[in-house]
Amino acid sequence: MLEDVSKDRGLRIGVCGPVGTGKSSLIALLCRELAADLEIGVVTNDIYTDEDARFLRSAGVLDPARIRAVETGACPHTAIRDDVTANLIAVEELEDEFAPLDVVLVESGGDNLTATFSPALVDTQIFLIDVAGGGDVARKGGPGIERADLLVVNKTDLAPYVGVDPVAMVSDAGSVREGRPVIALSRTDPGSVAELVEWVRSELALHRGGGLVPADPGPMAPHFHADGTSHSHDHDADHQHV
Repeated sequence: MLEDVSKDRGLRIGVCGPVGTGKSSLIALLCRELAADLEIGVVTNDIYTDEDARFLRSAGVLDPARIRAVETGACPHTAIRDDVTANLIAVEELEDEFAPLDVVLVESGGDNLTATFSPALVDTQIFLIDVAGGGDVARKGGPGIERADLLVVNKTDLAPYVGVDPVAMVSDAGSVREGRPVIALSRTDPGSVAELVEWVRSELALHRGGGLVPADPGPMAPHFHADGTSHSHDHDADHQHV
């Protein structure tokens, strides 16, 4: 854990998850719900394009100048965890230009179930899965599903069309998350949207009060193989810095 979080800057929220789970749409939703009374900036990540940033600008959810794109040129995971320099620069430029910002949302490029943000980049992080990805995704686990600050099971309105039970997905996720929150979200369901917005406001209040300490979800959760053997990664051993 890090202990030197600055209360004097905006809350930095990471949003990551596999391709197609709805990260950009979730960010657009949060901007629509919060921009009337909070100052918001957005940084998107893609390997070779700024398409996500262009989508958000065209959606009209924020002043386009408040939406910045980082083209990573490599695995999206690298730019949000291993070398966060480009993202930190983009975040800090937004904070300098539009100070004071209340919230900066940092969207990862589409990655896989191992994607997590470095706590050096964001203060809290949301991991997305969606019902269209299959009902077994939540119980497969992984560091984002198990240890992100919030897990969103997205697109629950599609469940009848893909033969998935979102209640079971939430239950599976809850069983591996040790009490960390899970939200079943649909943009068409005001109750779930309100729950998401309230989570963001709660994290912002904690940040402003100095009570939010970024936790590192880690590169890999301990897990068991079909033959019964177990395996885990030591993050400190795997990532030595000199």
